[in-house]
Amino acid sequence: MLRRTLATLIAAGLVTSSTAHADLVLPSISQNAKVSQTIGVTELSITYSRPGVKNRTIWGELVPYDQPWRTGANASTMFTTTDDIMVAGQKLPAGTYALVTIPAKSGDWTVAFSKQKDLQATANYDPKQDALRVTAKAAPAESQEWMRLGFENLTPTSTDLTLRWEKLAVAVPIQVEVSEKVLANARKEIAAAKADDWRTPYRAANWAFENNVALPEAKGWLDKSLAISKAHANQNLQARWLMKDGKKSEAIAAAKKAVEAGKAATPPADVTATEKLIADWSAAKP
Repeated sequence: MLRRTLATLIAAGLVTSSTAHADLVLPSISQNAKVSQTIGVTELSITYSRPGVKNRTIWGELVPYDQPWRTGANASTMFTTTDDIMVAGQKLPAGTYALVTIPAKSGDWTVAFSKQKDLQATANYDPKQDALRVTAKAAPAESQEWMRLGFENLTPTSTDLTLRWEKLAVAVPIQVEVSEKVLANARKEIAAAKADDWRTPYRAANWAFENNVALPEAKGWLDKSLAISKAHANQNLQARWLMKDGKKSEAIAAAKKAVEAGKAATPPADVTATEKLIADWSAAKP
């Protein structure tokens, strides 16, 4: 009986040891990384592993020319966009893609966005499953020990998906449609807003005003907001809109009402900027 019990305990110990060993997590030589960037309301992200140079010859040796490369280490590099975008002038539908590159000694790289979900490095890479292929120019760059992928040269509607490694950089331009998507969302949210919600039409109108987009439609949103409630924020926007239309006296009057509404609010609104507008407009020559 004792022997049987001891054997059982040893077996249990062996099982426990085996399980613990299986759960052991060790650091990867090429560390994992994830980068995300929002352009407008579209989120772009890259998940990849970062190999190091380590005194090796990268281009043409470690990474051969004219052969598909998974653009990183350990596993396929994945690129995700939450909306349709333009990549180097061509449409890429929303989705997640394996990023495959084909380096070229000439500097004219091929960059492919593959729909393959079972991509094992590039051993089973099938060009027929590319959602998009573009060409990007490799250029000399500052030394980069650990390969880096990221989003550079940001504007409100664009960015470059950029690879930097060793002394090379490859940039792929991405263009994102912002205005039409925001306007579509604004129309949807305004239509669904509650009867006492003055903020949603105000916020949409303010965005359009600041970006000089769809102004006639946005003016209607502002009017709707003011009809629900005359607050400091929407009356301030009304004043700025009037001034933009060249109606100085009406703009000053609207700004003064905005200040009154702000001071009467609970808690009071910060009306400093509006008071400065009034002072500046009043001092300006006709």
